[in-house]
Amino acid sequence: MTFDYALRLTEVLMSFAFILQSIEHLKSFNNERILFSLRIVLSVLLVIDFYSAWVIALLFLLALIILHRFQGPYNGGADRMGLLVLVCLCLAHFAPTPYWQEIAFGYLALQLVLSYLISGWVKVVNPDWRSGRALRDVFQFSTYPVSDSLRGFADSPRLLFVMSWSVMLFELLFPLSLFSTESLVVALVIATCFHFANACIFGLNRFFWIWIAAYPSILWLQQRVFTSA
Repeated sequence: MTFDYALRLTEVLMSFAFILQSIEHLKSFNNERILFSLRIVLSVLLVIDFYSAWVIALLFLLALIILHRFQGPYNGGADRMGLLVLVCLCLAHFAPTPYWQEIAFGYLALQLVLSYLISGWVKVVNPDWRSGRALRDVFQFSTYPVSDSLRGFADSPRLLFVMSWSVMLFELLFPLSLFSTESLVVALVIATCFHFANACIFGLNRFFWIWIAAYPSILWLQQRVFTSA
């Protein structure tokens, strides 16, 4: 995957994520409707490749205004990832040399790897995750929109134990997938299924598209580093 193609694909996927997130605000207060309607317009312009570099710069300025409006990334990790993708794209366009452009885009890939690795480490040092209790509490007590039938998983401790360790091992071992294109593709497919399941079961739909938006960067970096080595 070439640098230009990966960059362009990231722009389109990020725009799609921004559009979906912004639609939620169109029935909100007037000032919010204006901010997120503008983000939808800019995202559409980015999809059609209309002065992409300057549109990304405007999206970055708009992101700063939204951060001020909500006193930070109000929706947690998904908004932080969205801001990270946007900043890296902005730097990749406006960095003075191709070398620094690749550094900026590669930084996005590195942060993606760390997002899985650190998440796995935080879980594995937690005894509740190691025993499966953390997942049991999620299904049994959480305020996420879990259906009554899915809450029945709380009564299957062995299944939750296997599920907990499957998630932890995948996240901890994710960096090893970088050693070949085939293993990385398999890992990203599994990760996509994982995020999709979280979106369907727990309503964490914001994480799905914005994490996928970062995938082209790691596919490019893997080929850039390991294929050319």
